[in-house]
Amino acid sequence: MARNTINFTKDALEKLPLPAAGQRVEYFDAKVPGLCVRVSPTGVKTFMARRWIRDAGKAERVTIGRFPSVTIEQARRKAGEVNHAVARGENPAAAIREKRAELTLSEGFEVYVSRHLKPHGRRTADALRASFEVWLSKLPDAPRKPRARERTKPEGSVDWSARKLSAIKPQDVRRLHAAIGATGKRTMANRVVELLSTMFNKLADLGEYRGENPAAGIEPFAEVKRDRFIQSGELPRFFEALAGDDSQDFRDFVVLSLMTGARRGNVMAMRWEDLSLSDAAWRVPGEASKNGEPMLIDLVPEALAILQRRKPAEAAPAGFVFPARSKAGHMGNPKKRWAALLERAQMQDFRIHDLRRSLGSWQAKTGASLAIIGKTLGHKDPSATLIYARLDRDPVRAAIEQATGAMLDAAGRDATAKVLPLARGKARGAK
Repeated sequence: MARNTINFTKDALEKLPLPAAGQRVEYFDAKVPGLCVRVSPTGVKTFMARRWIRDAGKAERVTIGRFPSVTIEQARRKAGEVNHAVARGENPAAAIREKRAELTLSEGFEVYVSRHLKPHGRRTADALRASFEVWLSKLPDAPRKPRARERTKPEGSVDWSARKLSAIKPQDVRRLHAAIGATGKRTMANRVVELLSTMFNKLADLGEYRGENPAAGIEPFAEVKRDRFIQSGELPRFFEALAGDDSQDFRDFVVLSLMTGARRGNVMAMRWEDLSLSDAAWRVPGEASKNGEPMLIDLVPEALAILQRRKPAEAAPAGFVFPARSKAGHMGNPKKRWAALLERAQMQDFRIHDLRRSLGSWQAKTGASLAIIGKTLGHKDPSATLIYARLDRDPVRAAIEQATGAMLDAAGRDATAKVLPLARGKARGAK
């Protein structure tokens, strides 16, 4: 069938006749090979570039845009680019289809979680999702709690959720890293870049991404490792302030965190089925631990007494130790109560995670070896793995009891009695 070929001018295109209903007519440009305009019965005129692709054995079409939003000069320039690509043996239409099928950053993150993190039992999936949403994506839609402030993304964060993976360039990540660091959150800036880099590498391994890793090679900010732990002089004020909180859940959460050295997320999500109160032990399953391996935590008398008091009446209770009406079903991060506690205790720069560090530090102060401390806190140090494997639980339990006992002694009997279900002396059978 003969082609309709005309010299594209603004006047000529505006005067093109409309086809009958249900039909579309194409007119080819006399100047640029392959450039055509398709006219619909409604008067829509769309520029396209049509070329025969030898390797595909068929003609392919690349849509350029609608006239007159796209000018004739712009359409000719774009069609020329298509022609040059075809001459180089490329298939521009196939490249566009591949681009459209490419994962967005948000889709890539879901693949990373579902095909790598969760199958490997990584507890970090939830933590990484929270970090991803705050710094790289959109905050999830959630009903606002009464009297709660509206959640907003922090300064320096971005929303790249809808960006194609290949559209994220190294200069974008460098600017993001610098922007977060400029807010004073240099360690967080490093973690965000690490998340991106690891995700891009894993997606490439899974065959879901082809291209450069935009987060590779970015020099991290220098980090100062925290060494903050609760001091002897702070302990009396800390327990006095804790006794002044009106939430039993919060008081129990804080004491259990201090007495077990467990991570905040593990304490909040503690389950009755993972506890053996008769053996004074708590088994954190591998899928909930940071290193992906099960962890056994010894329970000192004070921790055991709190759990005995909280234990439901059922013979074999199930569910969370700290249940809550939340999406997760358990207690959430008590940021406001923690801030109020520190204010009452007149303590500065002390985080919930520092409770965990405090147990290890007090173990060191009371003479525990690094291997014992590592076993207590579930650290996975390759150089110490064999040593950990040979450790019996008795010296670990003894070291925990000695460290927590020293903290309680420093706090004072009067202060701790207001928070703990029993005193250390009574727990050991003292008169």
